[in-house]
Amino acid sequence: PGGTGHRNEIFAEMPAMKTSKYHHPQGSFPEVRLRRNRQHPWTRALVAENHLTVHDLVWPTFVQEGEQQRSEVDSMPGVFRYSIDLLIEQVREAQQLGIPAVALFPVVPPEKKSESAEEAYHTDNLICRAIRAVKQQVPNIGIIADVALDPYTSHGQDGLVKGDVVDNDATLDVLAKQAVALAQAGADIVAPSDMMDGRIGIIRKALDATGFHEVSILAYAAKYASSFYGPFRDAVGSASALGKSNKRGYQMDPANGDEALREVALDIAEGADMVMVKPGLPYLDVVRRVHESFSIPLFAYQVSGEYAMMKAAAEKGWIKEEAVLMETLIAFKRAGANGIFTYAALDVARILQQHSLGKCRIWQ
Repeated sequence: PGGTGHRNEIFAEMPAMKTSKYHHPQGSFPEVRLRRNRQHPWTRALVAENHLTVHDLVWPTFVQEGEQQRSEVDSMPGVFRYSIDLLIEQVREAQQLGIPAVALFPVVPPEKKSESAEEAYHTDNLICRAIRAVKQQVPNIGIIADVALDPYTSHGQDGLVKGDVVDNDATLDVLAKQAVALAQAGADIVAPSDMMDGRIGIIRKALDATGFHEVSILAYAAKYASSFYGPFRDAVGSASALGKSNKRGYQMDPANGDEALREVALDIAEGADMVMVKPGLPYLDVVRRVHESFSIPLFAYQVSGEYAMMKAAAEKGWIKEEAVLMETLIAFKRAGANGIFTYAALDVARILQQHSLGKCRIWQ
């Protein structure tokens, strides 16, 4: 039992294997041995179907008020909130490592929050000052700015609240003002993450009407009402404001996949230049379906909960952090993502740099 004859009997009983997309017969054992291409690091490198490079990375980071201020996010080991002066140093390092873009998120002081989120579109607010400073000091890196109201609302919702409901249409005007303020500050890409219906079209019209035709829109098109966002909300201070409320009335139901394709199609029709699926690993099936259905740049977000779980398991000694991190990122690429938002972007860039110098091996 278990010999070659026995295995051939098993193969004979199996249904015929489908031919590949190129209609070449797959062949059979023992003539075909797929392990041959896996024998050595160099053969594995030669036949790898997907590759991760520093150009695939976007670094999300947090900016806070003050000078010479750096505070670690307790639920995200290794992730910090930076005052603008220290942020510039970090962004400069990201640029030197070859990371093409950073995504900036503000930590808004409680006294600047309100029910109507006026601070979101003040041209001298924290995020606009940060964008101007980074653009002046590190001009050759892309800046992606989030468009959503939850950092600015006293209730922690992404839109204006009337009664017990987030008012979709009333929110759109505020989002448009916010996007224009971010563009005026120097943002290269505005990224609506609010999940209000119709916001991409409204924002595109507002940008074009104010002369920002070249500012791109990265739509968080399929953003799910996920429990993986907890550490992010700790980082920006919206967790306490949100309290026991939730965002299920406008963010997507984790049970739905077809709906994600409708969301993406609508955002493309309204003028999105790129689209996002968020979270990442739990929704790789959605990433794949979007990749196969639309010819548009596609990003995935390795969100705070995903990052925190890896960190926690690594601290316990249960996983090899670097190996697991790199495996998760190649999974995004395999699913079809063109780019990946990850809080570990600087670490990954350093790993890739060492790999290119032959000083470390990835997945080998």
